[in-house]
This record gives sequence, C-alpha cells and structure tokens, in this order.
Amino acid sequence: MFASLAQTKHWLKTSEHPAVKRLYRGLKTVMAAELPNIGAINRPLYALVTGVQRLLSTFTRIFIWTPAFKGRLHQCGKRLNLYGGMPFVSGPVEISLGDDCRVSGATTFSGRVCSTQAPQLIVGSNIDIGWQTTIAVGSKIVLEDNVRIAGRAFICGYPGHPLDAEDRAKHLPEQEHQVGDIILRKNVWLATGVSVMPGVEIGAGTIVAAGSVVCHSLPAGVIAAGVPAKVVRSITPDTESQS
Repeated sequence: MFASLAQTKHWLKTSEHPAVKRLYRGLKTVMAAELPNIGAINRPLYALVTGVQRLLSTFTRIFIWTPAFKGRLHQCGKRLNLYGGMPFVSGPVEISLGDDCRVSGATTFSGRVCSTQAPQLIVGSNIDIGWQTTIAVGSKIVLEDNVRIAGRAFICGYPGHPLDAEDRAKHLPEQEHQVGDIILRKNVWLATGVSVMPGVEIGAGTIVAAGSVVCHSLPAGVIAAGVPAKVVRSITPDTESQS
C-alpha cells in the first residue's frame, strides 16, 4: 500500500498532463491551507491547550509516574519531583534518593548485571538530574547534596563490554579493572553533555564545563573543561562575579 501511495505521489508531481498538473496544484493548495492568525482567538486557544497539557502532566506525575517509580527504589526521601515521564531503569541497581530530588523522565539508570553485589546509586538531597542523562552504576555511584547534572550527561561506572574484541564477539562482560566507583561531592555542577568515567571523584563545588570528559579525579572548588577535563581556574568570589 505504501509503495502504491509513493508511486501515485510521484506520478502527480512529475506528470506533464495539464489536468494532472492542475490537480496537483489544487491538492498542494488544500494541504497548505491554514486559519488566519487572529490573536483574540489564538492566544486563548494556546492558553487552553498548554493549560490542559500542564494539568494532565501534573495528574500523571502525582498519581502514576511518581508512585510507580517509587516502587522500583530502594529508598526515597520526601518531595520527589519527576518531570516529563518516568525514568528508565535496567539491571539490578539499588537506587536511594534523598529529599527534594528533581529527576527528568528521560533519565536512564542502569546497573552492572554481572556484579557480585547489587550496584548502588546513592543520591543525596536537593539534586537535579537533567534530560537524557544516563547513570550507569558498576559498583557504587554517590551524588552528594546539591549536585546539579545538566542534560545529556553520562556518568559511566562501567563500560558494558570488554576491551578484547574476541571477548566482545562472545558477549562476555567487561573485566573488573574496567569498573570503578564515582563520587560527586556536595555542590558539584556538571554542565550539558559532560561524561564522567569510572574511578573518578569530583571535589565539592567544582564545575565541569559542557562537553567535557572527566577521566581523572578533580579537586574541590575549581572550574574544569576539556577532553580530558583539566582544571581551568579556581572558583573564588571574584571569579564567580566575573562569570
């Protein structure tokens, strides 16, 4: 059916017959038709549509997404705010959340399947986890209080595959030396698209610039950037006022 529709569309577009050309122009006019932009009508209509969307989103967040997601958690604090849906969870990861956590529904949490003990994700209070972020827990990942993680971040505690090509072809898991804990101390901020590799600790208050890859631990109170991420400068009241 789809092939015949495509052939018909192609015939309408390429035919040299005058009647077919008129038919094609008429169909294009119909398909391009639109209502006039009348502000007195369109503005209330926009307010109505967005209001209904917010109402439905709030209802599903309170009565569906949040209760269902709590059923997967090992521990959950107060005032969990899931926005935009329910995060995807795979593997045997134990997730503990503190109070006042805000988590995008487009987040993925995964746990290493072949671990001898259940991987642990320990999240403190007042945490933001942004859109399309993935947190892959090999053994343990800790996010201390007030951590901010922007969209599309990747916190990688295990790679999922071994280094040896033959082992990958045999679907064997990664080796133990490829797995490591990750700790983000209080007030760390990961900007958009940051990746954090196994065995990394990021000190309190440190900011990692967008698109950086953190392969080694970073000290507290600095701005780091690059691939691999390196310290750019320290954070002081003066540098904060200049940023």
